[in-house]
Amino acid sequence: MLEAKTLISNSGLCRDNLNLMISFELIAEDGEARVGRLTTPHGSIDTPSFVSVATHGTVDTLSAHELHGLGVQVIIANCLHLHLKPGEDLIEKMGGLHQFTGWEGPLMTDSGGFQVFSLGAGKRQGVGKIAPIFPGESPHESQLRWKDGGGSVRVDGDGVEFTSYVDGSRKHFTPERVIEIAGRLGADIILPLDECTSPLDDYGQTSAAMRRTHDWAARSLREFENNANEEQALFGIVQGGAFEDLRKESAGFFAARDFDGYAIGGSLGRSKQDMHHVLNWVIPLLPHDKARHLLGIGEIEDIFEIVSRGIDLFDCVLPTKLARTGTLFVKEAHRFRIHILNARFRDDPLPIDDRCDCPTCSNYSKAYLRHLFLTKEALAVSLATVHNVYFMESLMRQIRSAIKEQRFNALKDEWLPAT
Repeated sequence: MLEAKTLISNSGLCRDNLNLMISFELIAEDGEARVGRLTTPHGSIDTPSFVSVATHGTVDTLSAHELHGLGVQVIIANCLHLHLKPGEDLIEKMGGLHQFTGWEGPLMTDSGGFQVFSLGAGKRQGVGKIAPIFPGESPHESQLRWKDGGGSVRVDGDGVEFTSYVDGSRKHFTPERVIEIAGRLGADIILPLDECTSPLDDYGQTSAAMRRTHDWAARSLREFENNANEEQALFGIVQGGAFEDLRKESAGFFAARDFDGYAIGGSLGRSKQDMHHVLNWVIPLLPHDKARHLLGIGEIEDIFEIVSRGIDLFDCVLPTKLARTGTLFVKEAHRFRIHILNARFRDDPLPIDDRCDCPTCSNYSKAYLRHLFLTKEALAVSLATVHNVYFMESLMRQIRSAIKEQRFNALKDEWLPAT
């Protein structure tokens, strides 16, 4: 066990002539796992932290007030979806996303790069957002191959062109346009336009996408600096698929530039072991005193692996996606989840987890929740989402405490005894 150490370091957010209101402070480390504080004009984020996905400006079925009560620190919205509906003009007129949504805490925006990928290569290859992200671990791997069609997206050096799912019109996103939209939305932290790759892309395709992402990142940074807002930060997104030389080249490219933090995106390989390799290659090359965000990962077992490698922030739709189907997080269960519609819960008077003090577990039984799902009551998904989001936030609080107390590995062994 490493000796406890407390660290205070500025994030290096040092764009000339700006008194930036966003900073990152390292507080403690246990091995590579670390606790920090990312401060924004709308509050601080204690890291490592789960970032709740609010694609359209809301976490499914939950109000901003409920999110705050569940311990959510930060949400991430999507520029592409908000541009299409209701549009940045309206949101800006309403005072920006914070005022429009009622969310007063830190807020990030993604460019929509993954959504563009989903409309194009993702659709052609059958690669989705959750399970098939690691096709080597999917029982349907044989289905994950190039398919005909999917010509709704065009990507070139200038940006991406795609068809709006709202009205069928053609839209054109450039790196500069994404920075403009995110700025008008009022995001605290902006993720720029990048080209997301698939685990089925070969070396040549992945390399070309990475170099295009680098070009877009440089343009995004110039646009951001030329229109600098001291209340906003810009993260770079490391690409390169599961290819070691590409990932290291991409990490070096971003580390050499004055981004306020760094995200790791794109394909993380065909298996979770590949993802571990990617993190092992990339993280040592990124500045130690800036925040690191892993895009699109959120399985319970994955959280311990990514935190142990030094990830500070991560986002995933899993808690809300599972809640919609009646799948609930529980510590002592296969894959940390149960399915409430199973017949064995028909007359179960106990809460989802009798050790959980979320509003759902404090007030309702598994039998009642199952009844709500079977009768298709809207309350069912809301109560399930409350539990799953609270479960995730509770786990992150445990992780932060364990790192501070130099017992992160013990907590990991408690949750993952077989690893």
